Amino acid sequence: MSEFQKVSSKKDLDNLDDTDMVAGYMAGFDGADEPGSDKSRSYWHGWRNGMTDGGRAEKDAEQANLATEIVRAHRAH
Repeated sequence: MSEFQKVSSKKDLDNLDDTDMVAGYMAGFDGADEPGSDKSRSYWHGWRNGMTDGGRAEKDAEQANLATEIVRAHRAH
């Protein structure tokens, strides 16, 4: 179980570090073990999405809600 809270809103996502998210995503996509407290929440969020996109984890409610919110915001512009 992670020490980090899952990201479920665009507002929360906007406060994360893009570089850490990408690094975490790549690690998760490649199947790396879940990061610990030596990594940031941004990295952990990226890792979770990489694990899902890499087929190693199922999408959860927070990921689905975040994706829906981002698509709605994009379509509103």
